[in-house]
Amino acid sequence: MNPLTDYRIQQCTDYRRRLGATFVPGEGVHTRLWAPDVGKAQIIWNGGEPSPLDSSEGYFTGHFPDRGPGDKYMYVLDGKTSPDPASRYQPEDVFGPSAVVATEYGWQDAAWKGIPYGEWVIYEVHAGAFSSRHDFQGIIEDLPRLKSLGITTIELMPVSQFSGARNWGYDGVFPHAVQHSYGGPQALKALVDACHAAGLAIILDVVYNHLGPEGNTLFACGPYTNEKYTIPWGVALNFDGPENDHVRHYFLQTVWQWLTEYHFDGLRLDAVQMIFDNAPITFLEEVSRLKTAAEERMGRPLILIAESDMNDPRLLAAPDQNGHGMDAQWADDFHHALHVTLTGEKDGYYADYGGTAQLARIYREGVAFAGDYSPFRRRRHGKSYHGIARNRLIAELQNHDQVGNRLKGDRVDQLITQGRSKLAAAAVLLSPFTPLIFMGEEFASKQPFSYFVSHHSKKLLEAMREGRKKEWEAFGWRDEAPDPGAPETFEACVLHDKVPAPDSPGDDMFQWYKSLIALSREIRLWDLGVHHDAGQDLIVLRYRKDRAEVTALLNFGEQPATHQFEYDAGAVILNSRRADAPVENGIVTLQPYSVLVYRK
Repeated sequence: MNPLTDYRIQQCTDYRRRLGATFVPGEGVHTRLWAPDVGKAQIIWNGGEPSPLDSSEGYFTGHFPDRGPGDKYMYVLDGKTSPDPASRYQPEDVFGPSAVVATEYGWQDAAWKGIPYGEWVIYEVHAGAFSSRHDFQGIIEDLPRLKSLGITTIELMPVSQFSGARNWGYDGVFPHAVQHSYGGPQALKALVDACHAAGLAIILDVVYNHLGPEGNTLFACGPYTNEKYTIPWGVALNFDGPENDHVRHYFLQTVWQWLTEYHFDGLRLDAVQMIFDNAPITFLEEVSRLKTAAEERMGRPLILIAESDMNDPRLLAAPDQNGHGMDAQWADDFHHALHVTLTGEKDGYYADYGGTAQLARIYREGVAFAGDYSPFRRRRHGKSYHGIARNRLIAELQNHDQVGNRLKGDRVDQLITQGRSKLAAAAVLLSPFTPLIFMGEEFASKQPFSYFVSHHSKKLLEAMREGRKKEWEAFGWRDEAPDPGAPETFEACVLHDKVPAPDSPGDDMFQWYKSLIALSREIRLWDLGVHHDAGQDLIVLRYRKDRAEVTALLNFGEQPATHQFEYDAGAVILNSRRADAPVENGIVTLQPYSVLVYRK
């Protein structure tokens, strides 16, 4: 471990340096706040009279032996009452008092050693929209079904406290706190514990590129932002300007918290290209090194996944190789190419994508742009991913962004036929990439996943509506969108019934996904050969290990396609059309938009 990482660990574990209100059994509560722009700070416990705080080098601290879990408090900063910016729980929403929480929990996962990353099948979940309960318990109740499907890993969309009860989670303003409407800290730990008991890993989506607008008390405390950078959500966070060491501590403490106190198996970092950081030791490198220390603490592997559209392999390089140390990365090129090939949509950033030649290249190389010219960006884009294991890229047909940022929040299954949806599922799950499934996709849900919020400010709601309209103009969408602030917009997104009737289209899709997932976990790390027949829009994926062989034929064409086997094809193990596909004289015929998989 290097000295900087040792220092960070000490900051995260020593209650005298940890931000927020930390309960220590036998000692009471220690509070700590970095607010160098504040002249005087006090604390109010349970609505009582203000108590003074000690001040030193921009930090305000206090020790309260008679306080403990459940006690509520507010700061008074230069005469203005405020929740704790490092609050771990906001039981009364973003404008209410902060609450002290117990860090201890009766964990039952001591034997949990994780799941090998090479077998991961990720299932993205929004805690509020996944069930009619709108909370963590609603996920717990469905874990047996997800386990039966073959899912190995739950990816939980952000749960840091946001305003109101309805939000995607990317508007969080208390990064250390767990959303009160989902059940709070103890309920989140119960979800993680239940996942491990069911043999499932669980990772958390975290946001380190911005904070939400409503209820944000942090920025008034000190130089937490860096105005030399701008991002789509406003001003960037300060990871490389003056005083950035304190800002990093504020966010790195949450990394340690989620991985050690909450037992998560990893983190997915949102839009890391918007974490502007020119420091020699980057914030992402510090996250990576802190994750390594957490692995030693927890006694099992942990995973960091970056979301980025930069096609920059330095994200995946180790810190000692001048990289950022991420373990995996979302593969936007694959999603975009697959979406355009199946739907024909070419608006906005989709203009750069589409066609089986591009898909075949991505299967081989991981990316479509590796220094190539991008017409949409009007510049060259990306870099080669040569030598990087393909399973370090996360591939999907749908995710919260690609569905929710559409005008109506419509899913792929609302745009294409079920036959094409089956082909799309096979294209993802039989790829060499680590697959991700968006909740409801496995039974061809037609329910939308629209953008929804519950901001209290009418002015903010209107500004948000106008901002969304400008985003949609790039795609030529002119119709009226569902109102993001309306409760009915959120309710339309909730997955109420997740068990399709037997022999229904939903059940047929569920069984298709189940079969594909089982095969994916078996063959993903085998040697792969990719063949592209441009004349027929046919892609052949041929997996080999020792003397075993699995061949997947994917016909993306509107016409039947033929394939000449130069060897014994083996037995058909998956057929998206449920029709006979005999091999005659070494030739097999595939129906339009269909899949055949052979095992030898």
